[in-house]
Amino acid sequence: MAILKFRIYLEEDDAVYRDIVIRHTQNFQDLHFTILKAYEFDSKHKATFYRSNDNWQRGREISFEKYDKPYVVEPLIMAEVPIGTEIRDTNQKFVYEYDFEKHWVFLVELINVSKEESAKVSYPSVSRVEGIGPQQYGTKSLLGDKFADIEEKYDLSEAAEGFGTEGEGGEDADEAVGAADEGQDDF
Repeated sequence: MAILKFRIYLEEDDAVYRDIVIRHTQNFQDLHFTILKAYEFDSKHKATFYRSNDNWQRGREISFEKYDKPYVVEPLIMAEVPIGTEIRDTNQKFVYEYDFEKHWVFLVELINVSKEESAKVSYPSVSRVEGIGPQQYGTKSLLGDKFADIEEKYDLSEAAEGFGTEGEGGEDADEAVGAADEGQDDF
């Protein structure tokens, strides 16, 4: 049985990616849920794959379900399409779009085909995680949930404008500025 390894890049940042191994007999719905799990996204939104070429142009659509939108050609349904049937060459590419309102776009590239299945792996599986993935509904801090605790402990909101009153010269500084302004009239 062939094991396919896909690299799933975030469209905006190819340094952020996840590698997923999956059997060629498993379907696109299995791949869809594994991508969402790998990027820590929920599964509440619409999703679709597009068969693609080397230039990431979108071709035949493989959709989670038939949505109420115009199609050039009726879409294939993820749960009904084994991945192996859509592999046309050794570096096959797909474009995966999730949440049509937020337009999360991932580039899916076949990077390896293996004939040997590992008994230690439960397919499909995430085999590599590189980079900090995006937060589905906002920004993700490197500190994560602990930032709120730090902010509260040190009351970081107090100096929100970023400048305090230290170092300001008071009246003497104002007079020096005024004198400098008067000197400019001599030109």
